[in-house]
Amino acid sequence: MTPNEREIRAAQPLELRTDGEACSVSGYAAVFGERANIADYFEEEIDRGAFDAALSRPDDVRLLIGHEGEPLARTASGTLDLTVDNRGLKIAADLDASDPDVARIRPKMERGDLREMSFGFRVLRQEWDDTGDLPLRRILEVELFEVSIVTFPAYASTEIGLRDMRANLGEPQAALAQERQIQRLARKARLVGA
Repeated sequence: MTPNEREIRAAQPLELRTDGEACSVSGYAAVFGERANIADYFEEEIDRGAFDAALSRPDDVRLLIGHEGEPLARTASGTLDLTVDNRGLKIAADLDASDPDVARIRPKMERGDLREMSFGFRVLRQEWDDTGDLPLRRILEVELFEVSIVTFPAYASTEIGLRDMRANLGEPQAALAQERQIQRLARKARLVGA
């Protein structure tokens, strides 16, 4: 993945509130200060200021299902509200109960079967720390494209993570991280075989 490509990360559960036909959702699409393991190639942490510039721009962020399809809500129409608090990037949206997409997901959300969130973004500023077992990527600023209601929190696949490391760390550090991954796998294999 090059620095200009979109990325997707998972976050916290989503809350559904219903009152007869009215339906609204709220939750955290991103949580600050928590490390995520990205395919065992690097760890990632979102800085508290990562969304500040994105929210100050007139970007049209959409609320989607599974990172695709027609929007359930969007900032440009005023149906999606994005704010930042001490915990993370909070979303709140009033959904149209007559929308077939909302009707399709509402029972799943009411049962708690569909409750995780994720977000799609492009990194604008980042820092890397290669002093630990895995490199640590601190995301300092993003361009935010969408927030999604998802079945499975989506993290970058191994292949995407590796390409991302090479693009952002450079070949020598990516090779070192790959060597560390091989060493970890060898240790795991010895433990299983012992």
